[in-house]
Amino acid sequence: MREDVLAAVLAADKDLSRDEPEVAANIGHQLEHMGLSTWSISVRRRIRDAMSRLSPRKVIHTGAGIGHLSAWLFDHFDSVEGLDEFQLIEEGNRFAVILKRLCDRYSSVPSSIVVGIPTLLAGELKAWNITKSGDSPMLNEADAIIVEATMEKLADDISAMLPLLTKNGVLITVEPTPPVGDRDEDDSEVVGFNKWMELIKKTNETHHIAFAPLFGGTIVAWLSKDQP
Repeated sequence: MREDVLAAVLAADKDLSRDEPEVAANIGHQLEHMGLSTWSISVRRRIRDAMSRLSPRKVIHTGAGIGHLSAWLFDHFDSVEGLDEFQLIEEGNRFAVILKRLCDRYSSVPSSIVVGIPTLLAGELKAWNITKSGDSPMLNEADAIIVEATMEKLADDISAMLPLLTKNGVLITVEPTPPVGDRDEDDSEVVGFNKWMELIKKTNETHHIAFAPLFGGTIVAWLSKDQP
């Protein structure tokens, strides 16, 4: 059944290494020095496992940062065939320079870097699909999309990326932690979390949604209910 696909996709792959790739481990040390946050190793490993099961031809990773999760995926894609493009999207040039070095390190993996805000790029893509003038601002479809974003931007970024999934495409993110303490209704994190809850409610009508609780976070995945 189509609704059972996500459970299989998000299951652990015992045939793959449980150790962190060397390049990813080195980036993890960089993150610590820079005071940046990252998803837990359990989450990163399981997303790598999901990519192995999906065998995507086109992949988009928004909010790639300095490439901690991307390095896991590069390491995997470097050992398999069938990938057409792995596109990394990051808002700032500062991290894009670091991502470029990662892409060069895995030169055998077809990849590209786009600097921009996911929601704006998605809007530009809609306009490009009408005119087809010049180069596309980003991939116009993907078999797998991974969205990393702050609480404030997460729901909006996912809403912008969901229409880019192919019929059997899967979008993956990590469930945000609810804001704690006394917060005003207009607090940015409260607003962001409310948008997340509304997103889950709204997309539940059009997509199968699965939750995979792991140590250090819960992976959430979407698959369209439309049959291919």
